[in-house]
Amino acid sequence: MNSIIKLLPDNLINQIAAGEVVQRPASVVKELLENSIDAGATQIKVIIIDAGRTLIQIIDNGCGMSAIDATLCFERHATSKIRTIEDLFKLYTMGFRGEALASIAAVAQVELKTKRMEDETGSLVIVHGSKIIQNEPVSTANGTSVSVKNLFYNIPARRNFLKSDNVEFRHILEECYRQALAHSDIAFSLYHNQQEVFNVSSSNLGQRIVNLLGKNYSSNLIPVQEESGEVKIKGYISKPDFNKKTRGEQFFFLNKRFIKDVYLNHAVMSAYEEMLPKGSFPFYCLFISIDPRHIDVNIHPTKTEVKFDDEKMVYAIMRSAVKSALNTHNIQPEMTFTQKENNTQQETENEVKTHSNISFSQQKSTFDYQPKDHTYKPYTNPTEKQNIKHFEQLFQHNLEQQKNELEKTEHFNHTSTTQQFVSQVEQHQQSENQQHYWQLHKKYIFTQTAQGVMLIDQHAAHERILYEVFYNNLNQNQGKIQTLLFPIELKITPLDIAWLQEMLPDIKNLGFDLEITQQNATLKGVPADLPTGKEHTAIQELIEQFRMYESQLQLEKRDNLAKSLACRAAIKTGEVLNLTQMKNLVQQLFTCTQPYACPHGRPTMIMLTVEELDKLFGRTGHLER
Repeated sequence: MNSIIKLLPDNLINQIAAGEVVQRPASVVKELLENSIDAGATQIKVIIIDAGRTLIQIIDNGCGMSAIDATLCFERHATSKIRTIEDLFKLYTMGFRGEALASIAAVAQVELKTKRMEDETGSLVIVHGSKIIQNEPVSTANGTSVSVKNLFYNIPARRNFLKSDNVEFRHILEECYRQALAHSDIAFSLYHNQQEVFNVSSSNLGQRIVNLLGKNYSSNLIPVQEESGEVKIKGYISKPDFNKKTRGEQFFFLNKRFIKDVYLNHAVMSAYEEMLPKGSFPFYCLFISIDPRHIDVNIHPTKTEVKFDDEKMVYAIMRSAVKSALNTHNIQPEMTFTQKENNTQQETENEVKTHSNISFSQQKSTFDYQPKDHTYKPYTNPTEKQNIKHFEQLFQHNLEQQKNELEKTEHFNHTSTTQQFVSQVEQHQQSENQQHYWQLHKKYIFTQTAQGVMLIDQHAAHERILYEVFYNNLNQNQGKIQTLLFPIELKITPLDIAWLQEMLPDIKNLGFDLEITQQNATLKGVPADLPTGKEHTAIQELIEQFRMYESQLQLEKRDNLAKSLACRAAIKTGEVLNLTQMKNLVQQLFTCTQPYACPHGRPTMIMLTVEELDKLFGRTGHLER
């Protein structure tokens, strides 16, 4: 009888295993870095070409391998980390499965050069698709160099599933950041397409955080240290006011291995309690040291998921450690209402003083642009015309009332054209000092309509106007750029630069002109509506928005980018507006497709009819004398 069950060939088995271990170029970087760390390296160099598609090379000064080990390491389940089942539960090494090199060699062309200090010559092993092509002695430096070329060359379908170079390199950079943070005593350097991305020497954890993430972290870090029984927790957290809109810069390391744990993250967040604004997240880089007997890291090949034998205890210690660190450094939410109110008032006064010596027309944050410059093609013009017609109807009664008043004067010419009549009305307004737009508390615009009064939130209204402009520009690829007289060098991390490269097309369509290299980003132009001095903050917020909605559809990403920039560019509470600016703002609002709410859903205006005002004053049914 013929058997239908067959043993798979080794090369196919390796390719199947590679599907779990090698998901993308960043997976290769992770596995090779862990091997270098386990080899006792003090210096590790990472070289990437074409985001890892063409080349991934890891060079270390570790212990190296013998000629026999250099070939044996490409066999499945060949490892120096464990010998018995008991070893699996007392692991302190990064790798242990013995799958990484075999899986990588099954889907790429691998070249290994290695040499031990005590050997006179090293070994060269070349493997293509699990087959050893070359194996010979070679002159090489102490340590190991692994070059992975043409990843997924023999599995075209897997190669086609890779994302763009910008996306794949960002994942590589994130993996390098994790390893560099976990092992601050090791010097790391990263090069992409022959350009240096970062180069950090051996240091303590605090200095490593600052070197990788930016100098602004140096004054915003709080040390954490807690020990209870066999559990030790140390590292750094951020001050509550130093927060971001995404969870990107949050790191847990268990015995120096990066892990993801929702339960522990909840412990940290609960320690901050009400210190953080809604939707904000703190930075943390926390190391958990625990006896390996109390954890299981053998859950998934990526080894980022773990199980604790007493996770409630670890949760309690984590929360206590973070809470204690916050209390020790006197980080408490502001409780004095009067003091907080005074601070807010002082900040508002300072902001007003900043703008008081600059005429509104001189600022880049103007809104006196003409509607004809912005054709909202994604939206229907009939809606816009309907809003304008509604706007005219709101104020038609005012115009007729002014005409009646003007007819009583000797200056009125009954044979005037409509345009001449409007001009006469405006002249009459000026001569009689009649103002039909008022700014209330430097926050709201108050004006009379045919049926009563209208109260407009100046920030929400301007935000709605700018949102539709930016969203339209994103969809039509026609952002208007205002060139800066002096380019601005953005002080951002290599990881932020990687994000910028990924979102560059949308950034340009919003009106930003950026020149980006591996280490620097220079801003040469900005949207005309962006206030002066807000350029760097606007870029940072756009990056945060992009990271927050990375998994969304392109249209949703663009919607959130437009919302973020509109909020940053819109006029703020405390900005004084003159009569012309208030009038222009109201007129521009009614050219929008949705003038009644800002992009975030808050109302832009409130209408009060005369009848509603009469009820408030108890005038219903009251006979006036």
